[in-house]
Amino acid sequence: MTGPVLVPILGDQLSPDISSLADRRPEDTVVLMMEVVEETTYVRHHKAKIALILSAMRHFAEELREAGWMVDYVRLDAPENTGSFTGEVARAITRHNARGVQVTEPGEWRVRQAMEQWRTDLPVRVRILPDTRFICPLPDFFEWAAGRRELRMEWFYREMRRKTGLLMDGDKPVGGRWNFDAENRGGPEAGLAPPGLPAFKADDTTREVLEMVSTRFARHFGSLDKFAWPVTRAEAEQARDAFLKDRLPLFGKYQDAMVSGQDFLFHAALSPAINIGLLDPLDLCQRAETEWREGRAPLEAVEGFIRQIIGWREYIRGMYWLEMPGLADANGLDAHRPLPEFYWTGDTPMHCIAECVRTTRDNAYAHHIQRLMVLGNFALLAGLAPREVAEWYLIVFADAYEWVELPNVAGMILHADKGRLASKPYAASGAYIDRMSDYCGKCTFNVKQKTGPAACPFNALYWHFLARNEKRLAGYHRLAQPYATWRRMSEERRHEYIASAEAFLDSLSDQPSTWG
Repeated sequence: MTGPVLVPILGDQLSPDISSLADRRPEDTVVLMMEVVEETTYVRHHKAKIALILSAMRHFAEELREAGWMVDYVRLDAPENTGSFTGEVARAITRHNARGVQVTEPGEWRVRQAMEQWRTDLPVRVRILPDTRFICPLPDFFEWAAGRRELRMEWFYREMRRKTGLLMDGDKPVGGRWNFDAENRGGPEAGLAPPGLPAFKADDTTREVLEMVSTRFARHFGSLDKFAWPVTRAEAEQARDAFLKDRLPLFGKYQDAMVSGQDFLFHAALSPAINIGLLDPLDLCQRAETEWREGRAPLEAVEGFIRQIIGWREYIRGMYWLEMPGLADANGLDAHRPLPEFYWTGDTPMHCIAECVRTTRDNAYAHHIQRLMVLGNFALLAGLAPREVAEWYLIVFADAYEWVELPNVAGMILHADKGRLASKPYAASGAYIDRMSDYCGKCTFNVKQKTGPAACPFNALYWHFLARNEKRLAGYHRLAQPYATWRRMSEERRHEYIASAEAFLDSLSDQPSTWG
């Protein structure tokens, strides 16, 4: 064949420096962008997540055309659309008489398996390139992990600091410490008034997408009423600059705080833009470092923000590819309870759960402590089935792709991986939520009461979780103190906790999920 090379670009690859284009010339290349029903419905994604990706894709196609690339764009409602990546690539090869396919590796296992099959099924050579937008290439991560008994993020993060030079003074961390997490645990304060996020007005392209999504995906979870995510590179850069100026200085102090009605506080809310390719993560970290070096943001805030990106984000991606495909079936704590309906409706007297589901429904967003220590903590304590929980997290958040969502759920939240990722389960009673939020003061349940129908359910569920998993978890060094406390309790007191928890868990069986 003497035709062009076909370069498929996926919905989370919206970067002009994507590796699949790096060695290509516009005159010898056709960029293929595809809206396919398979990707919008393999789980019933939040409406706002679908709208964000499709609008950003359409805007990126125009950005490429303006840069001189030929873009073959297949819309979701195109009459001949086959509904799958494989079908659309095959059609495009024929349509353009393409001599080969060059593509950047996808972020998800199932899509990678499909791409590998292209090499067998398609009539042309298929070249799959590494995703160079990540700081740590996968072979480097695998080399780091090889032979280690413990794969802790903190040690990996230090390697990334050394590699990037971020917040380094020679070979030492600035400030004499690698981690300032202890300074970043401020709870809510009266009168806390964070600046609002930039609101981006929908243009004609986005309005068309919103109308299509609201009609075609009407039965999917979530609302479009507050849709204001950045869908272009210029908008994402505006959101980035607003965070660095207005919210980064207090991000560290309040990053773990939760306040009713304050959906974003001082968080960046840039992860959706980063994960689809509108922002470069290393550039973002370098800009954050500049804010500290020029005296506009404290070290603890900047270090905490950078750690989330070059530490946690890179580490989670490496762990995903290291542990797949088995991670998808991990259930190390033998948890099987169905996901309760209130994860979709928010209809529960537990104000913390209701509030976190509300912001998730309204924004396709909740910050990391809401995800981990409220929604995730409840799922852990109640013994919810990992596959159902992981699918929920994949559906509801605009920044959720399996490579980032699944290790967080299976490892960090549910400890389903038997401690490969985290050194202990992140289990907590209602006292933690009370300390880090204003939720408990607005709740029907009493967080100070330990057992009984009026008590905060998290209190008894915490001890029930430890008791039922004692054989699995009693040997964990970081759980020695709570297990010692449990054993010192009287038999009567332990029975009260177990009975209270089981009464609450029995009530959940009346409301299994009908969504998903």
